[in-house]
Amino acid sequence: MITLAVDMMGGDTGLTVTVPACEAFLNSHPHARLILVGDEKQIRAHVQAKNLINHPRIRMVHACEVVAMDDAVEVALRRKKDSSMRVAINQVKDGDAQAAISAGNTGALMAIARFVLKTIDDIDRPAIASIMPNLDNTGTTVLDLGANVDCTAEHLQQFALMGSALVSATQNISTPRVGLLNIGHEDIKGNEVVKQAAVLLKDTPINFIGNVEGDSIFMGGTDVIVCDGFVGNVLLKTAEGLTKMIRTRLMDELTQTWWRRAGAAAAMPALNAFRDKIDNRRYNGAALLGLRGVVFKSHGGADAYAFGFALQRAYDAVANDMLNKTTQMLLQMNNKV
Repeated sequence: MITLAVDMMGGDTGLTVTVPACEAFLNSHPHARLILVGDEKQIRAHVQAKNLINHPRIRMVHACEVVAMDDAVEVALRRKKDSSMRVAINQVKDGDAQAAISAGNTGALMAIARFVLKTIDDIDRPAIASIMPNLDNTGTTVLDLGANVDCTAEHLQQFALMGSALVSATQNISTPRVGLLNIGHEDIKGNEVVKQAAVLLKDTPINFIGNVEGDSIFMGGTDVIVCDGFVGNVLLKTAEGLTKMIRTRLMDELTQTWWRRAGAAAAMPALNAFRDKIDNRRYNGAALLGLRGVVFKSHGGADAYAFGFALQRAYDAVANDMLNKTTQMLLQMNNKV
C-alpha cells in the first residue's frame, strides 16, 4: 500500500480541485492511501459532500495555516510552521507517507522541502523536473523548471546527473541522452555559464550529447535537457500558452462554417487524439529532485483532471522506487566525477 500526503489547500482553487481529484484517484488506485492535509473542518465538509467521510483509505491531518501563492519564502518557511504544505512534507519525513504533493507556491514548496527533508549528499540545490511531450512519444525530461533562477556551471552539471539518474531509474533507459539547452549547437554559443557547463558535462559519466536548441524538447532525440530555472520556467509557461492558443484557434477555425463543422465531425476521432497528445494537463506533476524524500509539484492553476496526473506521477515514483534508485545512481556517478 502506497500512502501519499496531499496539501489540500494549495494552488489557485484549493479544495474544489483537490477533493474531486483525490476521489477519482482513490477509485482508480485500490492500493493507495491518502493523507488529506489542511483545515480539517473545511476538508471534512468537502469530503462529506462526496460521501467519502468514512472512506477506509483516507485520513485527515489538520493544519491551521495556508501558504498563499504570493507569500514570500521567508514567510512560508519561518512564520507558517503549521501550513498544510509543511505538514504534508512532515508526513514524508516522519515516515507516514512515501510522497507529498502540493499545488502551492513553488518557491515555498522547494524551500520547505529542502529544509525539512534535506538534500542528498553532493547536491547543492534541488531542481524541478518534469516530462514534456515529444514526437518520439517517450517524453523529454526537462530541468530545472523554476527552482533555481541563478545557476553556476556546477549546478547545471548536478542537474544533468539528477535528470540522467531519474530517467534511467523510472524509464528503464540505461544511458539517457542528455543535452544542454543553448542558442546553438556550436561550442562557442551561449553565455559563460553554459559554456563552462558544457566543458564539465563532457567529463561527467553520463551520455552527454552536447548543446541542443529549444526545438529538441518537442522533436525528440534527447531524453534529458538541462537549463537554469529562469529559462526552464519561461519555456514551460510558453509551451502551456502555445498549447492553449493552438487548441482555441483550431476549434475557432473548425466551427466557422457549417461545412467546416461537418468536416470536423468526420475527423473527430483524430482531433480528439490530437487534443489529448498536446493537452498540457496530462503532463502535470513535476518531481523535486535532490531531496531525501519524494515531493511533487502540481501546477497552481491545475483543475481536478490535471491534479490527478500529479497524484499519479507521485504514486508511480514511489512504486518504481524512484528515490532509492536515483540516490544510488547519483552516488555512483558522483564517485566517478
